[in-house]
Amino acid sequence: MIDKNILKKVLSEYKSDFLQGQWDDERFKWEAVKWFQDNWDIDADHFSDMLELSLKQTNELLAASYYYPRQMITFLAEKAENEVKNMFAVLFDESRDIYDRIEFFKEQSDILLQKYGNGQSNHYQTENAVSTYLWLRYPDRYYIYKISEARTVSKTLHSNYQFKNGAYKQNLENFLSMYDEICEEIGKDRELTALLNNALTESCYPDKEYRTLTVDVGFYISQQKKKPEELRDKEDDKMNESQARYRKWFAPIVDTLYDMGGEGSRQDVHQEIIKRYHISEQELNIKNQTVPKVLNDIDWARNSLSYEGIIDKNADRGLWKLTELGRKIKMTDSLAGKIITKWVRINTAKRNHEEIPVIDLSRYYEYRNDEYTKENFLSEVFMDEADYNSLVNSLKHRKNLIMQGAPGVGKTFAAKRLAYSMMGEKDDARVRMIQFHQNYTYEDFVLGYRPKENGFSLEKGIFYHFCEEAEKHGDKDYFFIIDEINRGNLSKIFGELLMLIEKEHRDEKIMLSYNGKLFSVPGNLFIIGMMNTADRSLTMVDYALRRRFSFFPMEPAFDNTGFKSYQRGINSAKLDAVINVVKEMNSAIKSDSTLGKGFCIGHSYFCDPTECADDEQLRIIVEYDIIPTIEEYWFDNEAELNKWKERLLGVF
Repeated sequence: MIDKNILKKVLSEYKSDFLQGQWDDERFKWEAVKWFQDNWDIDADHFSDMLELSLKQTNELLAASYYYPRQMITFLAEKAENEVKNMFAVLFDESRDIYDRIEFFKEQSDILLQKYGNGQSNHYQTENAVSTYLWLRYPDRYYIYKISEARTVSKTLHSNYQFKNGAYKQNLENFLSMYDEICEEIGKDRELTALLNNALTESCYPDKEYRTLTVDVGFYISQQKKKPEELRDKEDDKMNESQARYRKWFAPIVDTLYDMGGEGSRQDVHQEIIKRYHISEQELNIKNQTVPKVLNDIDWARNSLSYEGIIDKNADRGLWKLTELGRKIKMTDSLAGKIITKWVRINTAKRNHEEIPVIDLSRYYEYRNDEYTKENFLSEVFMDEADYNSLVNSLKHRKNLIMQGAPGVGKTFAAKRLAYSMMGEKDDARVRMIQFHQNYTYEDFVLGYRPKENGFSLEKGIFYHFCEEAEKHGDKDYFFIIDEINRGNLSKIFGELLMLIEKEHRDEKIMLSYNGKLFSVPGNLFIIGMMNTADRSLTMVDYALRRRFSFFPMEPAFDNTGFKSYQRGINSAKLDAVINVVKEMNSAIKSDSTLGKGFCIGHSYFCDPTECADDEQLRIIVEYDIIPTIEEYWFDNEAELNKWKERLLGVF
């Protein structure tokens, strides 16, 4: 059983974050299911091609960092199409026990790896990957199973479900029972299900049974590192005066606009607010440009309230169109979104003649200070100030930067925070992150023809769209982040943009071959790529691209002052012992002529204080993250491999 009261608190936080980034970051799950459902056909003439297409939109669910189940299953399907087809046929046979189906899939993967793996030591078809296939095929029945998440969810919800190492069948049964409980409670939460249903678009699976929503809530729980309430309250107390005023007058904007029926100029509404709420010009602090900010928010509020007839007092439609509201409001400003959302809910209750108390809207807004500085970066990323300065200067110099390093040095984590620190704020509308892979094309990235019901249509790619956005706001910096940049065919993906991304050619227009229109890469757009130096299956970066990027090496930060302080704070003898072994092992990796410093084990494996303070979770990190990595490194040196495996596991 789970503690339902704790779950209610978790769901309250989840709803609060839903339109403030959670949905934008995780909507790909619903899109992945819809894409799979639309493309899956086990009887297709070319099964391997169909499989690759069906899994195309799973993103990091089946391909992340050094975890490659999607690549491996499509590779095996190319080599042994009938065998892999049979594996999926058995897996999707609902007349069989789920545990037996998963075990069969894993066993067959072992056999095919031995036969076709060419020395590969891992097929990555874990319970996590196989349960993902089941969820994609039967999204109204299954969830994505990941033991580390299941443990965290169980612990957070004070459940009595146990997850023991090696007890695969019992763990799976407990996972399904626990998530069924969570799913049942989610289904009862009408506010949450309304949020989801309004957010879903045609590209998303409808999720009528809320199984995918349950998966996302489980992921949300596993990722939360929220500060205790008392610390949050102290931070709220530090809110400066202009921010306090901002909270004070935004609710009046909404109600004033509503009462005015949406009529009048921005200045008229502004003056009405001053008159009605006795807010003086001096208090609004014109010299500090607070009034222009008010006027901008009047526009956002007007657009929001007029959408679907909300501003019409006699209209009953649209009050629950929260997704559309979010699109009309500048959602990077979370205050606007939360105030209007709460206003809509209150007025819905009024229209339904429900008895509600007089409510100060601003108290429903959980303040967030979105300012992000160099100091914030250095407090979160284990990097010295001198290295940070070099990193920023390198990016400013070329406008294009590749952060390269071994697994676990925090490249992806640092890249987004580097963007925030250069912008001076956390504005995800100005940051876009994608991941390259072998099948990524110019058509995906820039421009190309896409199949439609009645033929093909020319559509813009993700980079084209982002360049257009950056060009509209030339006074602000935009950041395009590419994970695994060396996994794609770079010359093919960038095409003629290889010239346009150069600093000297920014804002210079050339004609694109597809549509014959002029296009440029704006000067306020920065490109950050991440490159894993330990992936031996990849060729070196194209020389033409190497000339256009600065390269910044990232190394393990075990000796960084910040990391040492973090390590001391956890105060775990087991963690200290593991890190000492890893540091010694890194020295051996550096001196190995077949490896080198680009293969060292990074510190980010140990950056979750909850997991690192738990000896069992720490052992899982070592056994299932670090050891598989060194198995890849020393696949041809069994003595060295066994030496370090024994040292690592010997800690426990």
